[in-house]
Amino acid sequence: MAGKKDEHKMLFDLRGGRRGKVVKVVYAVLAVLMGLSLFLVVGGFNLAELFNSNGGSGDAAKVYEEEAERIEAKLVKDPAEPQLLGSLTRAQINAGNVQVSVEPNGERQISTDAAQEYQKAYQSWSEYLKATDQPESGLALLVAPMLMQLAELSTTYAQADSRVESASQAQQIVAEQRPSVNSWTTLAFYSYFTNPELAEKARAEAKKLAPGKSEREAIDKQLDEIKKNADSYRKEKAKAEKAEKEAAKAGGSAGAPSGESPFGGLSGGGLGE
Repeated sequence: MAGKKDEHKMLFDLRGGRRGKVVKVVYAVLAVLMGLSLFLVVGGFNLAELFNSNGGSGDAAKVYEEEAERIEAKLVKDPAEPQLLGSLTRAQINAGNVQVSVEPNGERQISTDAAQEYQKAYQSWSEYLKATDQPESGLALLVAPMLMQLAELSTTYAQADSRVESASQAQQIVAEQRPSVNSWTTLAFYSYFTNPELAEKARAEAKKLAPGKSEREAIDKQLDEIKKNADSYRKEKAKAEKAEKEAAKAGGSAGAPSGESPFGGLSGGGLGE
């Protein structure tokens, strides 16, 4: 696929067009969430494994896709084997990661093929969680940011919330198994948009591990900004849901919101600073 003109065809385009308007509100927060989360997740995490994208993404993807095919063949005989499901999830995430290009300005371009691999990984991760009582934190550490990227492609608030919530659940596994200021803060960051109660608990855990007063104050300052934007997100979502219901009663068609995002200032005051 390397070198082909349509290799990194975008699933959405925020610069114009109907689909760009459809995902605008959802994407505005999730893009920032994903970008800043890279600075938060620590503990045996290799950024190179998250974004392997370079000029030869096609060849790299093929390696992981073939690995996934071999694992799937083994799963035919034992479809609920946790280790195999975990390995399949990892292979599919890697296959998607190498097909995500990162521009000099930090903007990510998620190709159609990458999105398809992420969808597969999401399904495999769900099956993995059903098959094991002890999910691996190392795998969850890869899954959480992957789900945030997948959430960027959401076309409705409900879809975005579901994916962000799943990312939060994966990050909770990380935080509980590898407790640190960063792992708990990342959990709070993800959770404020769908589960404020969990976010407050994660904030408290992060502050317990903070080495001093200034660090605790920094955590509060940064998370207060996230909480404020999360509150705005939920208010905008409530307005959109109300508008959809009114449109449905009037016989119109309801869709995702197309107004300006309430998260315009988040990138300037997020946790990545």
